[in-house]
Amino acid sequence: MLNLSPLLNTTVDQPHLLKELDLSTAEKAFIAQAKNDVRNRLRDGIPEVMARYGYTGKSVVQPRFFTQGSWAYKTLNSPCQNPPQQSDVDDGAYLPVSVIKGTSHPSIASSVFFAVAEEALEPLVKAKGWQLLTDKDTCIRIVISKLAHIDIPLYSIPDEQFEEMSFAACSRGYETLSKAMSDSKTDTWTALPTDKVLLAHRKDNWIKSDPRPVKDWFISEVTDKGEQLRRIVRYLKAARDQHWASGGPSSILLMAAAASVFEKRKGRDDLALLDVLEQMPGVLRTGVNNPVDDDESLTDRLGEEEVEKAATRFEEMYRYLSGAIHAKEPQQACNWAINIFGKRFPNRPDLVLVASVVETITATPAEAGPRELVERTKAG
Repeated sequence: MLNLSPLLNTTVDQPHLLKELDLSTAEKAFIAQAKNDVRNRLRDGIPEVMARYGYTGKSVVQPRFFTQGSWAYKTLNSPCQNPPQQSDVDDGAYLPVSVIKGTSHPSIASSVFFAVAEEALEPLVKAKGWQLLTDKDTCIRIVISKLAHIDIPLYSIPDEQFEEMSFAACSRGYETLSKAMSDSKTDTWTALPTDKVLLAHRKDNWIKSDPRPVKDWFISEVTDKGEQLRRIVRYLKAARDQHWASGGPSSILLMAAAASVFEKRKGRDDLALLDVLEQMPGVLRTGVNNPVDDDESLTDRLGEEEVEKAATRFEEMYRYLSGAIHAKEPQQACNWAINIFGKRFPNRPDLVLVASVVETITATPAEAGPRELVERTKAG
């Protein structure tokens, strides 16, 4: 049996996949600075714009922020196929529900939030030569370079939770902000919960959505199961990005599916990944729910046809990786691994190790208990 783990991840100064997936220090610094610039502009700009349109007193409040997604989970990879792929940073902006409810109707409030934030961002975007996109239903997108963009979802949060949040290191259907604020639609706030975190949506006004529990869940999973799980998620995302230029299984779907079947393999990322790939097709076909919300099926969101395509593709990846680990020649092993990850996997057969029986046994989980699947709650 061969050991491909040194080509997946190693602390030795030699080529490995994880190193290829990392953004450079300069790229990380550029994205971090852009994120901070956006935050600072929204902190100052949202109160300025709201005051300009007649909001006073408690309505003039600075938003607070919560980084979510792969940047927060530390699973951010550099883009594989660029374009169209880009590194995606999600940074949610929050206002207390008392401010959001300052308008008479929910649809106006969501529209105002988008319009105010976009107007506040315009000077920064223009000065930096960035591009502000308003065609995303659930966020404002700012393309900061060919490599990366920042998505800014907008949230309404209960006042007491807004107070607890710490600061971290025109919309569709309306031509102008004034038009949005003077709209006389008959929708009311009474049908919407005021004790929940709500996400502004350009078409559906407000939807229940809180990204914080997912971050807490994943951090807990990594704490319990080890950093190897985080690396497995990054390998899965790298394989997805190699085989899907766009679309494919979402990152949260890959995270939830992988965490449900992951078993630690000491010193053997290749075997840990092989375990997950072997079970991934069955997990996807059975159905995967949001790990913090059993009412949300992540596989239903992907769609039956796409789920089957993904399951079939992961079956193929499993065969390639299994063949690589059991190959007789290191070069053949590299060739098969490259079929999974593309050219970012180092073609270095000289770094492939031959695993002894003792090493393989040591890497085997001490006790193989029943695996807990993230089951769906409805058929389909």
